[in-house]
Amino acid sequence: MVDVDPGAPPVPVWDKGPPIAIARHFAALPAIAAEHRELFWYDWGPVFYRGRLNGTARVLGIASDPGPTERLVARTLVGDAGQRVQGFLAKIGLTSTYALVNAFPWAVHPSDSSRARKLLKDPDQLRWRNRFYDLVTDARLEAIVAFGQNAQAALDLWTTAPDVPVFRIPHPSSDDAAVLAARWREAVTALRGLLAPDPGGEQSAPNYGAALVEADYAPIPAADLPYGVPVWIGDDRWGRSSSPPHFNPIKRASDDKEHAMVWQAPGG
Repeated sequence: MVDVDPGAPPVPVWDKGPPIAIARHFAALPAIAAEHRELFWYDWGPVFYRGRLNGTARVLGIASDPGPTERLVARTLVGDAGQRVQGFLAKIGLTSTYALVNAFPWAVHPSDSSRARKLLKDPDQLRWRNRFYDLVTDARLEAIVAFGQNAQAALDLWTTAPDVPVFRIPHPSSDDAAVLAARWREAVTALRGLLAPDPGGEQSAPNYGAALVEADYAPIPAADLPYGVPVWIGDDRWGRSSSPPHFNPIKRASDDKEHAMVWQAPGG
């Protein structure tokens, strides 16, 4: 029998991974045709999700594609953009009942995003992606949030999407800070009127102002992350407050962007 110190801090609850049926669907992801792979950081492989895949999601968030932080953590929307999305979810009172997915499971070269978008209509990719979205949603879904153009294009192609309110808003990495804040503010106001908060969630935090500020970020909960990642993953306040600031702890190496990354840990 193992003695447990009653004064010890609680052990975090980590993401145990996808249910078996969804894991099998992940394994059946069709490959991108060889002539189109140059549009992606293809050799790093796919990243599929963050959040609940067991049908309990009340909000489905669709973004564009994973970045370097997402690749090494193996969960989507965990870097700077993901911490902005987590702040958005916190403002509408959600602590757990969400699923976050992408239009593309592979990272897209930013300069090739518009060229890659046509591949969302590739029959094999379309069939696989729509089935994935079907598998992670059911009658409990109450809203869909599509972040950015790729996500909105993928949503338009989801012919079996549930009949729930849809919010089409800028991607969290949008360069237009004023439009981003204004559109996210409108969505938060509407979603607060639509959704009841999760247990432990609240809808009383200030809405967005003229632009996103540090208080609009939120750390990624351990329940969304795999066991064993560093304790500071998903909370980049230390980088944003550095001088000069940096907004992700992981970046692609300048001498081999296709195959190498640089990962920086906070000091202290």
